[in-house]
Amino acid sequence: MDQVVGELDHLDDVAVLQHLEAAKRSMSRDLLRDPVVLARGLDRSFRSRPHLRVIGEALADVGRGECPRLMIFTPPQVGKSTTVAEWFPFWWLCLFPTDRAAITSYGDDLALRRGKTIRRYVEEYGDEYDLHMKPGSGAMQDWEVTKGGGVRSVSVGKGLTGFDVNLLIIDDPHKDRADAESEASRRALHDWYSSTALKRLQPDRNAIVGIQTRWHPDDWAGRRLADEGRVEEGGRWRVIHLPAIADPKFGADPLGREHGEPLPHPKIPVRDTVRLRAWWADMKATSIPRDWHSLAQGDPQPAEGALVSEELLRMIRDGSTKVEPQKIAVSIDPSGGGRDTAGVIGGFLGDDKRVWVTHDVSAPMSSADWSTAACRLAYETNAAIIFVEWNFGRDMAVLALETSWETLQRSGEIPEDVLMPKIDPVRAKQGKLLRAEPIAQQMVQDRVRFRGLFPDLEREWATWQPTDPDSPGRIDASCILVYGLIPEANKGAIVHAPLPQAPTPGGRQAPPSAGPYGRRIAK
Repeated sequence: MDQVVGELDHLDDVAVLQHLEAAKRSMSRDLLRDPVVLARGLDRSFRSRPHLRVIGEALADVGRGECPRLMIFTPPQVGKSTTVAEWFPFWWLCLFPTDRAAITSYGDDLALRRGKTIRRYVEEYGDEYDLHMKPGSGAMQDWEVTKGGGVRSVSVGKGLTGFDVNLLIIDDPHKDRADAESEASRRALHDWYSSTALKRLQPDRNAIVGIQTRWHPDDWAGRRLADEGRVEEGGRWRVIHLPAIADPKFGADPLGREHGEPLPHPKIPVRDTVRLRAWWADMKATSIPRDWHSLAQGDPQPAEGALVSEELLRMIRDGSTKVEPQKIAVSIDPSGGGRDTAGVIGGFLGDDKRVWVTHDVSAPMSSADWSTAACRLAYETNAAIIFVEWNFGRDMAVLALETSWETLQRSGEIPEDVLMPKIDPVRAKQGKLLRAEPIAQQMVQDRVRFRGLFPDLEREWATWQPTDPDSPGRIDASCILVYGLIPEANKGAIVHAPLPQAPTPGGRQAPPSAGPYGRRIAK
């Protein structure tokens, strides 16, 4: 500061004013680097977060013509609409004041609210960028600036005829799940987009940015991706997918998060990961599985044709019935065969003859990770047996479990005098559908209950289709658990492959005389 003051000491008042004005103009130009930088510079209440900076940089690419088609998927209430549907159009007009932007949404009220906010930005901050409202442009739904550009705010399905469009923003085109699941409603939206919205785009400069909650595989975003593809696949659309909880199934995370890490929130400090995790955990706990995966994870799945209905899954949740465990087990469907998600499920056979699912620690894991997770769960639940599917190598699966148990004992996490549960390798003899259907029937007959809410497990059961190419690890592991604890349900779906009778190194296997409830403590 002293250096700047010293530089101005020898100048007269006019020159000082000119110098300051030039500095102000330079700073204003710097703010136009991207919409998020502009918002931070002009609005002190705007809270930037890492995910918003990623979005801002992508929007700047749109403005430079490097990315003319962009989709953004995030959970609700994390600042995407404020950034994309309000600050971005204002930023665009600052750079291209002769362009016209269309802000569309599922309803006129929401679209109009966006248009009013953009107009307020022009009135409050436009002087910095020689951007001024055109005299007499009083309509909130359709207004212009003096250089010819402007904004029209309308609901999807109407209102763009006769309006040239350089920037089209699609902001939540579906009102809710019911709207998105209506085939007639989806068809009307797709028809409007194709026959009306696209026909208003101008040849000199045009861009489309879509932000929405993913409700259905064939919603607006789903149809565009199906028809035109993603950039990385040689298609047209760049997609920024920021789920509430990072998951490698969606590819590389734009924020570089590891699996399970939470998405930042504008109202929670970035470093306060405890609050962030608690926020998303509460949303998950208070949402039905389909809503959590659609709204928070951006991963809609169809309900039609699933093995089990959501209604049935809600009915078999039971956290209050008193039941005495008769045999406690952990079941594993290891990662392998092209799938990196390992199914690890815990549960028990109760004295009511039902199988009770108590734990789901499934996740994308290596063999060392899933075997460690299974051993931890077995120790935590006092399991007597570990069922492990060995289609991709029995000996390797058994060795991984034995090694992990030994490692956990050496580290002190499991006491040395606790014997390892019996390992029971099983092999699938039927296809996935033939294995899963009898377990679904056991649920219908009230032979299986969930001791709590398991959103990820329920989501697999309620959405997996027999024609799906993926291999759902949670379904497989829960099937193994039920077949292991209710042998009469098996009927050849899986076969047991008992380990050789010779003792394993260190005598880690629990002897056959171990009690049915759980493992024994070594004497």
